Amino acid sequence: PGFENLTMGYNKYLRPYFGGEPVQIAMSLDIASISSISESNMDYTATIYLRQRWTDPRLVFHGNKSFTLDARLVELLWVPDTYIVESKRSFLHDVTVGNRLIRLFSNGTILYALRITTTVACNMDLSKYPMDTQTCRLQLESWGYDENDVTFTWLRGNDSVHGIEKLRLSQYTVERYHTLVSKSQQETGSYPRLILQFELRRNVLYFILETYVPSTLLVMLSWVSFWITLDSVPARTCIGVTTVLSMTTLMIGSRSSLSKTSCFIKAIDVYLGICFTFIFGALVEYAVAHYSSSRKCAAKAPQEGPANELTKEMEEVNITNILNSSITSYKRKISFTSIEISSNNVNCTDLTMKTHEKIKCVLRNKMHRIIGYFTIQNPSNVDHYSKLLFPLFFMLVNVFYWAYYLYF
Repeated sequence: PGFENLTMGYNKYLRPYFGGEPVQIAMSLDIASISSISESNMDYTATIYLRQRWTDPRLVFHGNKSFTLDARLVELLWVPDTYIVESKRSFLHDVTVGNRLIRLFSNGTILYALRITTTVACNMDLSKYPMDTQTCRLQLESWGYDENDVTFTWLRGNDSVHGIEKLRLSQYTVERYHTLVSKSQQETGSYPRLILQFELRRNVLYFILETYVPSTLLVMLSWVSFWITLDSVPARTCIGVTTVLSMTTLMIGSRSSLSKTSCFIKAIDVYLGICFTFIFGALVEYAVAHYSSSRKCAAKAPQEGPANELTKEMEEVNITNILNSSITSYKRKISFTSIEISSNNVNCTDLTMKTHEKIKCVLRNKMHRIIGYFTIQNPSNVDHYSKLLFPLFFMLVNVFYWAYYLYF
């Protein structure tokens, strides 16, 4: 039959069964490709083949054949006003002609197929990045016809979607997918909606080789300074500063690809923060050990100094009066210094002292006691204990880290 005869008296502005039962539209789709998944923009770009089937009794003809019509004839027929929910950008391919297909069956069934590339928003939770699993959706909904005019169904349930299991993505692996039938409640009415929901699991091996392994090796490199003597100031300082700067560069590089999602505290940020803390702690450990060692050497020097000076004075000065006066003044200086330095020799209960002097004396004694508690008696033990505690504690933190982000 001629197409002109079928469309004679046909009104494309009125849906099939106008004024009666709703039109049942069965859909199926093929996922041709997912070209990109952007964490910074929180969206994905996919090319799909969307197929819609419905029955229009006004186009029934005799026979059992089907006819594929020119795609430009779609302008003469009524078609559903299906749109992609949460789509940011979409376009219909038109090379070499518009990629549309119209097939008409004798019972009035119409197959309408489209090739569409669309960028769809996908809300992502990046708190476990790069060990995360994202759930994205592709939702199809009627724009103007509510459920009293149009109903949407999947043609064969989960089997209505093809191609998604064959996708090969650079960072992700498709774990599972399923189809849903839902409704969208709007102020203007209730509209039918079809949902394709799929889960994407990120491949973590790339991030292990690029970020986790180098940061772990930098932490281990900072431990080398524990086996270098405290006197080797340039060597230990060079190792500490180099590892800190290298770790800072690694942290900046890992965040550059996700600059727009810096508000998230990601799993990789936590690990890099842990590594930076251990590296910085190794540098601080040397500063503490070296300072304690220098204080200990300085404390020994005054004990030998006065005896040598006194001997020189006794050898060089032979006049008895000058010698006696020198020794007397020297003893007074020593006794005055010992009172100020040693809190044990200061008697704060002296009745001749004023009240504010007693308070200062008591506070000075307490400060000396507090400083004494934190004074390291043997600075070489700091490196000795660090050789064991730093690796042990780092391994313990790693166990908790990987257990939490992989299993919780």
